[in-house]
Amino acid sequence: MEESRLIEYLMHFGLSRQEALIYEQLLARGKQTGYEIARDTGISRSNAYTSLAALVEKGAAYLVEENAKKYIPVCPEEFCGNRIRRMEKEKKWLVENLTCETAEEEGYITIEGAEHIRDRVLNLLEKAEERVYLSCSSGCLDSLREELDRLVMNGKKLVLITDRPYQMGGALVYVTEDKGSQIGLIADSRYVLSGEFGQDSMNTCLYSGQKNFVMLFKTALANEIELIKIRKGEKEND
Repeated sequence: MEESRLIEYLMHFGLSRQEALIYEQLLARGKQTGYEIARDTGISRSNAYTSLAALVEKGAAYLVEENAKKYIPVCPEEFCGNRIRRMEKEKKWLVENLTCETAEEEGYITIEGAEHIRDRVLNLLEKAEERVYLSCSSGCLDSLREELDRLVMNGKKLVLITDRPYQMGGALVYVTEDKGSQIGLIADSRYVLSGEFGQDSMNTCLYSGQKNFVMLFKTALANEIELIKIRKGEKEND
């Protein structure tokens, strides 16, 4: 599992699967020739040399001229840091030079896949200006903990509706029944995301800034909170 994640993450930084395997080999064994890499990985020599040349070009390895050409890895922190710095610069240029017209406030957008849903949730949390209402399982909250803590630290109002007592300073927490894979989020009373998100779920959500939909969902959450308060009062009176 960890091996699969390692390769996947390296591919996110621009390496092919084969290049990622060879980069891992260089990190584990240090300076090697193309022949040694091919022998130890089972990759053909021609493919090994092609991948090593690509690693040098992408900044993940250096070529050392000795009696035989050998390759040494660039440490992951430096390699990844260089890629991120370059991409941040390119991102800035693209944002300044590309226009984006969106119908977020008018339409209903279906978002599929856990990764894409998570990206949308993180963007909503990051861009929230005043308040966020989030209804989901405690496990889902754990996976978003860092971003939620940052939201509170920045002075934004955070209301959580979840399925077990949850400690988060600065947030208002309401405890209800099992949430399963359901998630509902309202940011600044402007945008709503609702659907299923999590392991073993459909991972499909509806996202919209359509005013009627936002008001409907906001009312539903308010009613859920009121019901929780009523149930809590009943238990305290028992």
